[in-house]
Amino acid sequence: MRLSFPAALLAGCTAALLLQPAATATPSPAPQRRDVAGGGSTTTLPLPAGAVLAPRGTAPFDLLGLGWDGPADALAGAVVRVRTRDAGTGRWSGWHRLEADAQDGPDRVAHGATAPLWTGRSDGVAVEVRPGPAGVPSGLRLDLVDPGPGAASAGVRTLPAEPPVGPPTPPFGPSGGPSVGPFAGPADGRAPRPRIVTRAGWGADESLRDPELEYTGPVRAVFVHHTATATDYACADAPRVIRAIYQYHVQTSGWRDIGYNFLVDRCGTVYEGRAGGVDQPVHGAHTLGFNTDSSGVAAIGTYVDDRPPRPLLDGLAALAAWKLGLTAQPADGRTTLVSSSDASRYPKGTAVEFDAVSGHRDGFATECPGTALYARLPELRTAAARLQAR
Repeated sequence: MRLSFPAALLAGCTAALLLQPAATATPSPAPQRRDVAGGGSTTTLPLPAGAVLAPRGTAPFDLLGLGWDGPADALAGAVVRVRTRDAGTGRWSGWHRLEADAQDGPDRVAHGATAPLWTGRSDGVAVEVRPGPAGVPSGLRLDLVDPGPGAASAGVRTLPAEPPVGPPTPPFGPSGGPSVGPFAGPADGRAPRPRIVTRAGWGADESLRDPELEYTGPVRAVFVHHTATATDYACADAPRVIRAIYQYHVQTSGWRDIGYNFLVDRCGTVYEGRAGGVDQPVHGAHTLGFNTDSSGVAAIGTYVDDRPPRPLLDGLAALAAWKLGLTAQPADGRTTLVSSSDASRYPKGTAVEFDAVSGHRDGFATECPGTALYARLPELRTAAARLQAR
């Protein structure tokens, strides 16, 4: 099934591309392909300064973005546009103007990259870049990601849900508001673990990531994101989206692993993100400046105008209740984190009080996790606290 472009401009957690026309067009550069386990690949097209990447056919891909060798802010002020060709219909999309800087990421970035753009199955691309004040960064390149069918693994594919202590009660009632009724969680504030699809379950190629695992202090906050990808996908296709994001975060952005600690699809299925143990305080790359003592969970889709479906909210609430309950942090409480980056919403060293369940925009100047999902966070906190029996 093809995943369509979201109607919004994919602002917030996701963005991406383009190149400035020159008086004399430069011949199209030769692509370079890197294969991954499970039939996936990343195809790189170098983008020389002053060249235009005219519409051209490519190997099939589902996601794209730009990388470069300079600092992360080297494309600040640039105008970036891209159009792609639908592999099924052969029709070209219109030009999509995209932001030139990524908004997720680790607190220290080795080189620059845009956020990834999910295009659905495509086999052609055109790019334009009108550089910002710093000009065109060196090593500018376009990466086209094909996630493939996924790597085979003998590992555990799914961690089953833990049984509730009391009668099971969905965190959100039929109206979409917080549920009323018996508490499902135990008296000590811990909530049962939801069912989690592991990295083996979504087909991660473990040879891509950094083999060294990195941990932070106890998790005291969960930051909610959206992936700014298509919202009307079949839930069976969610692992494909996750594999594409993983490949891009590692191969293009140069991160240790996928940035998010967890992801949740529109059917409420929870997926393990960054490696290291779902019950461990794995150091993620999701909320610049506040990746320490926190966990990042991404809702798969774009929730600017689209209403988040109730199963998605249920999955987010169950995950937040369990993850925060491991450290006895009330899901409806507040906590203080210290900024580690001047590029965040707050200068480095600033102590900031957050809700235990916060949105990406609370720590970084971004639209993420989308206006529609952000508006549901108060209800989500209440629902998660009920699962903790608070």
